[in-house]
Amino acid sequence: MPSARHATLADVEPLGPVLADAFASDPLWQCVVADQDRWERRAPAMFTHEVEGRLRTGHAYTTDDLAGVALWAPPGFWRPRLTELLRSLLPMVRLTGLAGGMRGLRFLGAMERAHPAADHWYLALLGTDPAHQGGGVGSALIKPVVDRCDQDGTGAYLESSDPSNVAFYEGHGFRVTGEITAGGSPPVHLMWRDPIVPDDA
Repeated sequence: MPSARHATLADVEPLGPVLADAFASDPLWQCVVADQDRWERRAPAMFTHEVEGRLRTGHAYTTDDLAGVALWAPPGFWRPRLTELLRSLLPMVRLTGLAGGMRGLRFLGAMERAHPAADHWYLALLGTDPAHQGGGVGSALIKPVVDRCDQDGTGAYLESSDPSNVAFYEGHGFRVTGEITAGGSPPVHLMWRDPIVPDDA
């Protein structure tokens, strides 16, 4: 069974391509970046930037074989700082182009408006190398934080942009609380997890 550990700066470069491969068939990303060649050329750099940013400002988990990565933001820090947004602008536009970037911005606005106000851990990104999917990597990567949520009595939140992943998250205690679309995007499921308190607590 895979086990998770904190990612380090040495893991950043290899984990960007892992996320790019994991999200290559994601419906939302396909809507924003329709050009597959552009995706293959630009997505690894953009996701590498995302891993580095979350590593510096949040919590990033991976496995020893770098088969996947989970990027979490702790309570009160889910919204990126302005400086981080500015740093991520160029890698994002290189990936999406101007038209895709505008679609992405509209969707990000919808995501921000739907974000819950209650304190929570935010799962910004979870991706597993396609060759390792179904092997327990995703479960291992979210376990440290959901266990902490149960211990601290804190909720957790995510947006699932691939309907096929909803059942996976439901298996870890999340439930669908809503759905958003923007700029012609496919529907994205909003999912919340209440902390699980043991019966003998």
